[in-house]
Amino acid sequence: MSTSTETPQRGSTALGPQLKRRKSMSSMVSDAEGNGAGGGQLRRTLGMWQLTMISVGATMGTGILVVLGEAVPIAGPAIWISFVIAGVTALLSAVSYAEMAGMVPVSGSSYSYTYSTMGEGIAWVCGWCLVLEYAVSVAAVAVGAGQYVNETLGVLGWELPPALAGGPAEGGVVNVSALVVVALATLLLVRGAKESAIVNTIVVVIKAGILVFFSIVAFTAFDAGNFQPLLPMGAAGVTGAASIVFFSYIGFDAASTAGEEAKNPKRDLPRAIMLSMVIVTVAYVLVAVSAVGARKWTWFETSQAALVQIIGELTGQAWIVFIFGLSAVLAIASVVLTVLFGQTRILLTMSRDGLVPPIFSRVSRRTGTPVAGTIITGGLVAVTAGFIPLGALAEATSIGTLFAFGLVGVSVIYLRRKQPLAPRTFRVPFYPVTPLLGIAARLFLMLNLSWHTWAVFGLWMLVGVAIYLGYGRRHSKLGSLTKQEYIESHVGSR
Repeated sequence: MSTSTETPQRGSTALGPQLKRRKSMSSMVSDAEGNGAGGGQLRRTLGMWQLTMISVGATMGTGILVVLGEAVPIAGPAIWISFVIAGVTALLSAVSYAEMAGMVPVSGSSYSYTYSTMGEGIAWVCGWCLVLEYAVSVAAVAVGAGQYVNETLGVLGWELPPALAGGPAEGGVVNVSALVVVALATLLLVRGAKESAIVNTIVVVIKAGILVFFSIVAFTAFDAGNFQPLLPMGAAGVTGAASIVFFSYIGFDAASTAGEEAKNPKRDLPRAIMLSMVIVTVAYVLVAVSAVGARKWTWFETSQAALVQIIGELTGQAWIVFIFGLSAVLAIASVVLTVLFGQTRILLTMSRDGLVPPIFSRVSRRTGTPVAGTIITGGLVAVTAGFIPLGALAEATSIGTLFAFGLVGVSVIYLRRKQPLAPRTFRVPFYPVTPLLGIAARLFLMLNLSWHTWAVFGLWMLVGVAIYLGYGRRHSKLGSLTKQEYIESHVGSR
């Protein structure tokens, strides 16, 4: 595929055939190895450890530090079961991601996977879901960081003015802490992927340390009676909470968005994805069990930043609470950093294909990063984080992610049938049972989300359809090819 900066013009391709046009995997790799729209190219600087840390950094944060407090009142003491259900569902997605990441080592994640299997129409839907997933989850994470900033300042006897502590829905004007966290992450990403990865690795180590510290402290006050009754809200409460805490596992796919910045993507991406899932799932279940063991589940109904509150009540030491709270803010900020990284790479890939404006694929020769796209994305996310509350953001993120993850499972099945002999550095175990179970589990969790979440998702999809028909269809590089050119672009790629 050509990577020319010229704007493709809509040819004679009818809408139906264009929606079905698939981009060959060889052309995706060719685009990645060629020059970007701005004349620059992403730099391959990331090894397996750094990829794993990107995945862990994008996953482990607000989900356990903040969303835990919102989910416990729904599931009761069985919240740890909700985490297991969500974790198994995420793992079923992760193995599909691992196989596809080894086959299509580019920056587009599931957008690229569906483009190569199900065509431009489904790829656009998937990409649009990823925009929802990444942008809204970054905003949600930033809001969570704001809550911990307030708790940490409270230890020192300080507090932000109410107008600056939350958005309009929370009785304030703007969540300034959330806005600042996104702005700082954006500036760091503009500097370069390697610099961002180094900072992220350091913060991930801090993050793991505070979760281990919390579990040790919480287990000193462990009361088995807090788990009775185990299911006060019934099985429906457990599954409902699982749909919400699935948000906690969003991010493991961030490593797949670094396909063009990995030194050995076909080998390291699958390993990084699977290793990160093991680390995160063990940490989540451990923290959930220790938290409920330390406090009755009803206590969480009135808590914000629950973990730092528990640390404060159990230690009684202001300096410990301050250090824990400050570390938690850094931990949550690392999620903002890595998920925003993934968002910009998704938009870069879609821009290369002509489906979104070319400014998102302009890569700076000096920094090797999509500077303009990063600043635009960071600015929009910062505004969202400043004015919308966490709960609404978390649910909207979950539904978009579940949908996109489901399409990856379908992609695995498609390529196993159409290209069974294609080289794979990782293969989904127990095929086809595993991807089919993953698709079914994600549909089940989606059905447990509230009706208004579905309404927001439907509206988002309608906006996406309008943008595709108004811009993407006319500027699509694949759609601009004649039938003969399209056929030739697939010669040897099957």
